[in-house]
Amino acid sequence: MTDLTEQKTAARKAAFEARKAAHGNGLSAVAAGHLLDVLRPHAGKVISGYMPIRTEIDPLAAMLGMIGQSRVTVPVIQGDGLPLIFREWHPDAKMIDGPFGALVPAEGDFLEPEVLIVPLLAFDRRGYRLGYGGGFYDRSLEALRVARPTIAIGFAYSAQEVKEVPTEPTDQPLDVLVTENGPLELGGGVSV
Repeated sequence: MTDLTEQKTAARKAAFEARKAAHGNGLSAVAAGHLLDVLRPHAGKVISGYMPIRTEIDPLAAMLGMIGQSRVTVPVIQGDGLPLIFREWHPDAKMIDGPFGALVPAEGDFLEPEVLIVPLLAFDRRGYRLGYGGGFYDRSLEALRVARPTIAIGFAYSAQEVKEVPTEPTDQPLDVLVTENGPLELGGGVSV
């Protein structure tokens, strides 16, 4: 095991604990309101949210707030080593179990999002996030950013902030991060 692998493993363990401690404190609703404020200027663009699992902060209220203004998608895992694909979601969509326990729409159009709400375990002010280790969002953001300008909005509890996330060259930075305290512009981020 490499030093970086060991660093990320230790960072993930600590991040899970920090997120677990913040979860259930009633912060999701406040954070979702801030997230909706960040999303509104992107009305008309395809937006990707996610179905929260375990102790992830819940973006559903913000996703619902964008229905009718934008087409909203959620990620679908195709398989190990592959980028995500994004299927259109709406509140009445029939949902089925996807990998890792996240629900995905059973049917609907596959679209390429221009704005992605990205779940995470930890983040730093440079704009880097620590995910679960599969690289799905990094591969997806890289491919989407080659095709067109793509905005990655990290969504987390403020307790998930760390001084520095261990990174490698394939890690894709976030543009903005939203917590219960509001949006943070990150190192080299775009305007919200």
